[in-house]
Amino acid sequence: MAENNKEENAIVETDMKNMDSATPKDNQRGNYGADNIQVLEGLEAVRKRPAMYIGDVGVKGLHHLIWEVVDNSIDEALAGHCDTIHVTINEGDTITVRDNGRGIPTDIHTKENRSALEVVMTVLHAGGKFDKDTYKVSGGLHGVGVSCVNALSDHLRVEVHRNGKIFEQEYSCGAPKYSVREIGTTDVSGTQVTFHPDATIFTHSVFKYETVANRLRELSYLNAGVKITLSDQRKEFGDKDENGNFVTETFLSEGGLREFVEFLDKSRTAIIPNAIYVEGDKNDVPVQVAILYNTSYSENVFSYVNNINTIEGGTHITGFYRALTRVLKSYADKNGLTDKKVELSGGDFREGMTAVISVKVMEPQFEGQTKTKLGNSEVSGAVESCVADALYNYLEENPKEAKIIIQKVTLAAQARMAARKAREMVQRKTALSGTGLPGKLADCSEKDPEKCEIYLVEGDSAGGSAKQGRDRQSQAILPLRGKILNVEKAQEHRIYDNEEIKNIITALGIRFGENEQGEKYLNLDKLRYHKIVIMTDADVDGSHIRTLILTLFFRYMKDLVEKGYVYIAQPPLYLIKKGKQKIYCWDEPQREQAMRELGGSNGNMNGVNIQRYKGLGEMNPEQLWETTMNPETRSMKRVDVESAAAADQLFSMLMGDEVAPRREFIEKNARYARVDS
Repeated sequence: MAENNKEENAIVETDMKNMDSATPKDNQRGNYGADNIQVLEGLEAVRKRPAMYIGDVGVKGLHHLIWEVVDNSIDEALAGHCDTIHVTINEGDTITVRDNGRGIPTDIHTKENRSALEVVMTVLHAGGKFDKDTYKVSGGLHGVGVSCVNALSDHLRVEVHRNGKIFEQEYSCGAPKYSVREIGTTDVSGTQVTFHPDATIFTHSVFKYETVANRLRELSYLNAGVKITLSDQRKEFGDKDENGNFVTETFLSEGGLREFVEFLDKSRTAIIPNAIYVEGDKNDVPVQVAILYNTSYSENVFSYVNNINTIEGGTHITGFYRALTRVLKSYADKNGLTDKKVELSGGDFREGMTAVISVKVMEPQFEGQTKTKLGNSEVSGAVESCVADALYNYLEENPKEAKIIIQKVTLAAQARMAARKAREMVQRKTALSGTGLPGKLADCSEKDPEKCEIYLVEGDSAGGSAKQGRDRQSQAILPLRGKILNVEKAQEHRIYDNEEIKNIITALGIRFGENEQGEKYLNLDKLRYHKIVIMTDADVDGSHIRTLILTLFFRYMKDLVEKGYVYIAQPPLYLIKKGKQKIYCWDEPQREQAMRELGGSNGNMNGVNIQRYKGLGEMNPEQLWETTMNPETRSMKRVDVESAAAADQLFSMLMGDEVAPRREFIEKNARYARVDS
């Protein structure tokens, strides 16, 4: 989950103000000369336009600072010089990353005439990653790394243990406070970086433990044998043991990708006992792949290049798909395992499959909107060759498992054809009925999708209030009756039989399709709203309905989430009143603060009245508009996939068939639950 709507609006407004105030007077008068050309020196460019270097200045950009520092340590591990990395979230939201690598060089850089450590920390595109004798592969995308972190931190301290000595240097907003100095002796080697993000740049200042843990866990699987520890030492957030010490979580994988797919699939029922593992090296491209088949109906493929999650895929995915389809189809035909009445397509071989693909590329070429799509043509052939050889051997050596996989593929093909008919039926009915919009939909008059938003509202009662209180120009309301189908447990063609899901699909205006290879895609050309807001009650049933809708979006309409179109409304939990004074509160600390402001306390109400909203239906149209729907005053969360692998594992655990992982999750997180008396 990510950003607050009010904060997003504030960012835009601030940018506009900055642009206005930065316009030179001469430029306003139309004069444009040499003095109007600004030269940004050193790290000033990073501070001036941080989003160009780290993506954004919100939650994602804040955590990206950690990844930049940790990636340096991982690169040391890839080079064979590091096997332990410690990450600590300190009180005050500073971050410390320590490794046992070689340590950043501290001797004088001949060209710069200053310590190499200072050059690395203060000069963009400076480091050992450009020397392939030092690092054959690295995780950095742009070569800005730790210098970018330094520029965006109001304070950073680096400590280097190297050649028996300890060196240190501190910086403020990227500028050194003093020259690199020797402060002691040591019998170990490594680098320690401690930094605090600059609050004048970032809109968020609090690190999320789970976000950090998910990425470090991912890195431990991708780099077998590297021990990564994480400790949260903030009094407000950190877990403590029975002795009062902060708990340290350790991520260490000896099995690498094998363990990764098992972790991702632990909430699903496997149909083969062990993961199919591929490891090879073709054309100087090391390739690792792990594959598991399960009883689910979804395909879950996660790909990485030099530890970077390539969410848009690329040539390595293309090579993997080719090998999988070619080898499985050839084996099935050769052994007479296919039904001639059923035509198999590439997507059928991937239903119920969880796979992780990891390649190491010396000179990765990234493309796509987010620069996370691999473009190196030579990688496709390398992956295809490695996977085809290993998969062919596996099928020949494991005929029982091979037969089970082919049976799963055949069932997938049959279900695909049934789903195609069901989709066509829904879309045909929509076309034949004119606009095809659900009867319960109260549409808005605006036709520009960028200006339109739709509220998926729990229940007819709340839907009625929302219809009365909304802005009819730009806000549409679709009431949902009851709980929609849990798509995690259902074949695709079943979802089109569910009335509420059909209403969501037709109201949004999206279309499902298949290409010539039988692969499904989502057509958003006729999407009618660019804000899809889930608005449910603040109780257990409301949370369940919200999770069911999110599961539908994540499994079948993921593009909506990835493009930032899905939001969660945040209705208030309390209304605090005293006379004509009233304060809405969204959490317990706000309630306590409101009580104090109005002169009350838990022991002495002093005329203060507390109303706890247990459902949206308890609010009248004016209250619902004022607190939850008015763009000027509302607060909402945008749904964001911070880690696709972690999100997939979470949805399968919460909504899947396996009870044990869900029970474990509840027991671990029960202390965070809010129970109404």
